[in-house]
Amino acid sequence: MYGGWLGDPVEPDSDISVLFVHNEGFSTMCGHGIIALTKIVLEMGILPTIGRETTIGIDTPAGQVRATATMKDGVITTVRFLNVASFAAELDAEVDVPGFGHLQFDLGYGGGFYAYVEASVIGQDLDDTASLIINGRQIKQAIMSSTSITHPDDDDLGFLYGVIFIGPPMNPRNHSRNVCVFANGEVDRSPTGTGVSGRLALLHARGAIGLGDQVTIESITGSEFVGRVVNETSVGGLRAIVPEITGQAYILGRSEYWFDPADHIGSGFMLR
Repeated sequence: MYGGWLGDPVEPDSDISVLFVHNEGFSTMCGHGIIALTKIVLEMGILPTIGRETTIGIDTPAGQVRATATMKDGVITTVRFLNVASFAAELDAEVDVPGFGHLQFDLGYGGGFYAYVEASVIGQDLDDTASLIINGRQIKQAIMSSTSITHPDDDDLGFLYGVIFIGPPMNPRNHSRNVCVFANGEVDRSPTGTGVSGRLALLHARGAIGLGDQVTIESITGSEFVGRVVNETSVGGLRAIVPEITGQAYILGRSEYWFDPADHIGSGFMLR
């Protein structure tokens, strides 16, 4: 589950800013959050729509993303967004993980850093949520304890956000499946927009896809994101890409919360 705090834009060509939050704190970026946010602010009239397609600039801690909503009869059918520059930080890295021994992984960045692990290597069932959480946490802790992770342009972005287990798709027409364990043991029900961005960068670095190519990645629930390599660039001397992610969102409801200044715990609390 994600939340988002909206604010004024930072960049002169942006329309809004957002800080995404989850059960561990804040997120540097969130792809499925961007898709949902775009749906909400345009369909609910927070920002105006323009014709069949409307593009908005959204500032995040990772940088500006540009989201384009496609509309039909006043309803947004799909949202695609140009993400921040994404890159392969390390290919075929290795780490010792208790219970698994020597484990190979790729480290990719798509708005947050993820360790990508082939699920079959450790016999991970991509439908077993309980073991996904246990193993994802264990692998994440081992990597954080042994690997220095830095972003060449922003020190605040230099930390491991999650572990993504990779496996074959349920739908044979799709490329593969991503199951992401992030924050404090959360499992992403989407393919993970930032995770798909990092995955595109890894595939591009290995020569598996090129400029203009697209792949469809599934999630644990079977939902899909389409990822496309829109441009090639660099980040701090590292080869990088500009990815585009396309997906859908649905508005489920609207809630209103009140804050009483006399409530001594009204500013929030956390129990674990």
